[in-house]
Amino acid sequence: MATVRRACALVLVLLLGALAGGSAGSVPRWDNGLARTPPMGWNDYNAFGLGVTEDLVRRTAERMVSAGLRDAGYEYVNIDDAWMAETRDAGGNLQADPARFPHGIKALADYVHGLGLKLGIYADAGTQTCGGLPGSLGHEQRDARQFAAWGVDYLKYDTCNANGVPARQRYGAMRDALAATGRPIVYSICNWGAERVWAWGSGYGNLWRTTLDIRPTFDSLLDVFHATVGLSGYAGPGGWNDPDMLEVGNGMTRTEDRAELSLWAMLAAPLITGADLTTASAGTLADLTNPAVIAVDQDPLGRPATLVSSRAGLDVLVKNLANGDVAVLLFNETGTDAAMSWTVPGATAVRELWTGAASTASTEVAARVPAHGVAMFRVGRAGAK
Repeated sequence: MATVRRACALVLVLLLGALAGGSAGSVPRWDNGLARTPPMGWNDYNAFGLGVTEDLVRRTAERMVSAGLRDAGYEYVNIDDAWMAETRDAGGNLQADPARFPHGIKALADYVHGLGLKLGIYADAGTQTCGGLPGSLGHEQRDARQFAAWGVDYLKYDTCNANGVPARQRYGAMRDALAATGRPIVYSICNWGAERVWAWGSGYGNLWRTTLDIRPTFDSLLDVFHATVGLSGYAGPGGWNDPDMLEVGNGMTRTEDRAELSLWAMLAAPLITGADLTTASAGTLADLTNPAVIAVDQDPLGRPATLVSSRAGLDVLVKNLANGDVAVLLFNETGTDAAMSWTVPGATAVRELWTGAASTASTEVAARVPAHGVAMFRVGRAGAK
């Protein structure tokens, strides 16, 4: 069942690029006071599919603390599909699978909170989840109250088995139900970029998936990047374009891992790692916790980068930052290394964020960028705070 969501790829993938682009829609922004910067955390699905267990979540939360991810800003520990029992209880409530989660979700939330982290959970805006478990369509108020009572802090709301009900109707019902609980719960709309969600998502949730599920390949990374980079006008504090979870540490090269993390930071995207953190290498953990890259993603101005140049697979992205600095990313999509550069008027200092190399008195950022790789700079400008 882990491939259910993937199966839709051939149907929708061509539509995503065609529908991308434009500027912010007229839907009033929904503001629940949360996600003023893009959410950061972990989700089990990319590494484990439908294999989530209470023990895995506990061990991962512990690792997030011991490996420094919590202190770097990763705060949400998110459970994906397959946590539920096959049926609701006698009162109509969702219940945890007793074999996978023997102590229940409330006890797990308490444990995660005790580590200084927050717990996220998964549900579906249809009659069944993608894994065939009970959906929340028609049960929104009951399920939202249940999540709040358990101490849930984040809801990923999927879109399988919708039975033809329009997305705005389904996602709006859960939005209102979550708000009625009075508990602060980040609301992640996961409808795979369908129905131009970026044009209305800010009126419904804190983040919205712009594409189908990502895979741990460079080609998939490119597809997701191209579908999302033109949507910068729709995102900002409280509501973010979501190009899906990070595949850093899941099988790409380290150069490609760094490219993905850099691109997501420039796009002001949620940084939700999908790696097995309990076995992640020291390099993967170091990349995920790079403070300079995270600072670009979490910049309080909340303005995603603009693609200012794209020729023959060589891309330049520029992102304005709150203190007047500028982040510049040179991205080489091609299979051979390339000399790349960009000029930033008024530049007074330049620092490359992966190597730490710094320079002054030049308005040009330049690098020999490896195949499938990036060079990422923070550029100080005259008058910056």
